[in-house]
Amino acid sequence: MDIDSESRTDSSITDRTSKSSNIESLGLTHSGLAYDGNFMRSASGVFMTGEIVFGLLVWTLLGGTEYLHVPALGWVMFVSVFYWVLTVILFLIYLTTAHTRISRIPWKNVGICFNGSASVLYLTAAVICAVSLNVANRGRYYFISWVASTIFASLAMVCYVGNTVVNFKSWRSKSEDT
Repeated sequence: MDIDSESRTDSSITDRTSKSSNIESLGLTHSGLAYDGNFMRSASGVFMTGEIVFGLLVWTLLGGTEYLHVPALGWVMFVSVFYWVLTVILFLIYLTTAHTRISRIPWKNVGICFNGSASVLYLTAAVICAVSLNVANRGRYYFISWVASTIFASLAMVCYVGNTVVNFKSWRSKSEDT
């Protein structure tokens, strides 16, 4: 029985290699994307995680209230949802090391511009949120949500500023090497 089971495993190995060679003969290859656990521990990864969490809290806290009664809060919703979606996309690109496969894009410059613009727009969103608290009635459920969204917008802005500084230092050290 041992000989029979060994011959079965040998034939299954042969079948697997022939299948992979068939895939390669069609011009298809395995994905070159890989999980980068070191990115999660880097300063940029920690800041991006904060940006995602705080940005999500901003727009969910506002979205659960009657924010449409204050037109300025529409801007806060736009900023928080827009940058949250883009940050999640960039996070996945960096986490899967897809940025290494697209070498024509200057990723450090993209990071500086993206995080810098997000910092400025989140600053305006936090200020608008804080000023809009005058419209809300104290004790109402949406007053507490608006206060919390103001705090989380400020924390998201701090994360974007931190990520801008990290990206700028990385870009500057890279330009000094060349």
